[in-house]
Amino acid sequence: MGINFLFLFLTAMISGSLVFFAPAFKDRFFKLALVFAGSYLFSITILHIIPELFNSGYSNSRMGLYILIGFLLQQLLEFWSSGIEHGHIHKHHSETPKGVITLMLGLFIHAFLEGTLLSHGTAMPKESLLSGHTHSDNSVLLGIIMHKGPAAFALAAVLSSALSKKWTIILLTIFALASPLGMFSSAFLINQGMLSNEGIGLLYGLVTGGFLHISTTIFFESSPHHKFQLNKLIVTFLAAALAMASEYFV
Repeated sequence: MGINFLFLFLTAMISGSLVFFAPAFKDRFFKLALVFAGSYLFSITILHIIPELFNSGYSNSRMGLYILIGFLLQQLLEFWSSGIEHGHIHKHHSETPKGVITLMLGLFIHAFLEGTLLSHGTAMPKESLLSGHTHSDNSVLLGIIMHKGPAAFALAAVLSSALSKKWTIILLTIFALASPLGMFSSAFLINQGMLSNEGIGLLYGLVTGGFLHISTTIFFESSPHHKFQLNKLIVTFLAAALAMASEYFV
């Protein structure tokens, strides 16, 4: 998990730091990057995460309910974060201390939860081996990294508009540590037997629902007027193809 820690942490720090070095903000290319990340995250959730959850020893009759609750929970978190986790850049949100606190709280909870999903590869119950899903979880890690990069850039853009560079970097570092902390915390609780299978299923179901909410929101907001845009269609299909390749051919 040390490698995963470095990937998660450095992705957020480097992406967020681009705010200070990018000569100009290119909204068009940023949106295309969001669409690519959203398409990949949605595809890998459908192809990998959901089948594995329902075929694992964590699954029970309430797994669908857990996923739905996770979807709704992410909606609540976005009232605090104003959707920065899927690329919204609302600079007014960080103009007050209360705004900064709620923004960081919403983002930290979201990032912490998504990190917990990366712990399941080392603690998957033996029953799940019968499902045939014995490949690595690199595809899931890649999906989280793709999502975390634009989110970190959006966060740094919002914070830097109202705070000093020092405080922007401090808060960006806290955000960058959230997913690794979620990964290590859940792995520790699982390996120490402090989480039951039902508790683990609930946790992973919540994260899966959050992924569905974020990825579908990116899709809907990328074409608010439902106009045909060839570049976004191509990017969407390329990301889905990458997800299929990483899932079935790597």
